[in-house]
Amino acid sequence: MQIIVKGKNLEVTDALRDYATEKVGRVGKYLDRIIKTEIELSVEKNPKIQENQVVEVTIFSSGPVIRAKESASDMYQAIDLVCAKLERQARKVKRKVIDRHHHARNPFKEPAVLPEEEEEREPVIVKTKSFPLKPMTPEEACLQMELVGHDFFVFINSETEETNVVYRRRDGNYGLIEPGG
Repeated sequence: MQIIVKGKNLEVTDALRDYATEKVGRVGKYLDRIIKTEIELSVEKNPKIQENQVVEVTIFSSGPVIRAKESASDMYQAIDLVCAKLERQARKVKRKVIDRHHHARNPFKEPAVLPEEEEEREPVIVKTKSFPLKPMTPEEACLQMELVGHDFFVFINSETEETNVVYRRRDGNYGLIEPGG
């Protein structure tokens, strides 16, 4: 497993790197085949922010991607907090994978409804991300979306082999966008 520790607005000491690597490495017992782990340690420069030590961890595995971000007044405390959050998420993934094999559950009982169209404004691309699209079921995509903490998730539907999007609706349920013709 490859672990990358990056610092933003701070120098990452060997002790800090070892501590972060050791703590985050413990989460590996809950996940299968971790490919890469990115740990970003940063310090917010704003003096009004008391909890200015921020830790963001992204774990890429053969299954879902897990991401967590925590802040505290001490970097070691922030690492402990983010590791606790990662362990909760990893246990949730493992429990849902086991449950999926025991109970077939489909959150898409009602038809997908597109969200209302927002007012038109000049779009500006402020950030670009790229990630591999993995074939998965819409249920797995919902789980993946929850784990990364986003409101939508793009994936290849393993049943139709088409690119689909799942999104969180305002009522708390999920929507599925499929290509149509």
